[in-house]
Amino acid sequence: MSSQFELAQNPTEHISAVKFAPDSSTRLLVSSWDRNVYLYDTHAEPGGKLLQKFQHRAPVLDICFGRDDNEAFSCGVDWDVRRLDLNTGEQTVLSSHQQGVRNVIFSSKHNLLVSGSWDCTLHVHDLSSDNWATIQLPSKCFSLSVSPSKLVVAMSTRMLHIYQLSDLAQAVAQSNAPAPNIVQVNPWQQRESSMKYMTRAVACMPNDAGYASSSIEGRVAVEWFDPSEASQSRKYAFKCHRQTVDGQDIVYPVHALAFHPVHGTFASGGGDGVVALWDGVHKRRIRQYQKFPASIGCMDFSGDGKYLAVGVSPGFEDGMDDMPDGVVKVFIRELGETEAMGKGASKK
Repeated sequence: MSSQFELAQNPTEHISAVKFAPDSSTRLLVSSWDRNVYLYDTHAEPGGKLLQKFQHRAPVLDICFGRDDNEAFSCGVDWDVRRLDLNTGEQTVLSSHQQGVRNVIFSSKHNLLVSGSWDCTLHVHDLSSDNWATIQLPSKCFSLSVSPSKLVVAMSTRMLHIYQLSDLAQAVAQSNAPAPNIVQVNPWQQRESSMKYMTRAVACMPNDAGYASSSIEGRVAVEWFDPSEASQSRKYAFKCHRQTVDGQDIVYPVHALAFHPVHGTFASGGGDGVVALWDGVHKRRIRQYQKFPASIGCMDFSGDGKYLAVGVSPGFEDGMDDMPDGVVKVFIRELGETEAMGKGASKK
């Protein structure tokens, strides 16, 4: 059986990210344009319980958990990458970019924290030391995702850089200083998006085989890391998040992608307020959920794959310039046992 509920105490402005804790399927971080990061226990009481709120100087664009369920990192329009101690509430600035910071992501396997900014740089922090380094990008960072061994950086020019995390770790170790040393790390692969329009989101497959990316023009592409011709011939893109209104095809941006950690299927969320589940290997849609009240901005599966968090905020797709009260919502969906299974998967 699946069920869904809305968090009782939601942010007041656009939700930029939702992230589950690595070891708890009920501990959730939410970042918002209202300049706050919210920490919830989604099941402590009906509608969830707001445990703590972390105020920032400007809108927060992304968050992630760190080495455990009490360490988190945030970034945003104030240019800073911050460490949040979820126990004490203490905030520490780790580094500052030269423009807004769009994404922050943690690789537990390599103990690396990576932030991507509109200043066309990545900051790579080794959390086991004070060392960090700056890597120059050819254009603005729009989305980051990590697999067990790779970092995928999607940029404003429709370019994607794929780095080996081991190369980044080595570069930071050799930078040998707690200073913003600019280091040269060549991407393992450079690719151009197989979609014609601007990339909106990227998400890596949990099995380290490849990634999915989405565009502002209602499309998702699925690609594999293996550079062999046979593997590259498998890549494809498909249309989604479109509606026919009065005989016209209305196309919506696909703002969010998230892979299921157990089954390897993925969810897409669009400006049409729809979340769909896909089997990327067998090229089929598994299911589409009942429409949410506004645009889907972000999503995340819990580490055990039992829950899906969905951040809903009115966007330009909804024709709203001013944000009315009560329209920004976080939904928690409990997935049925076979709900996110791909084609040919069987119950254990």
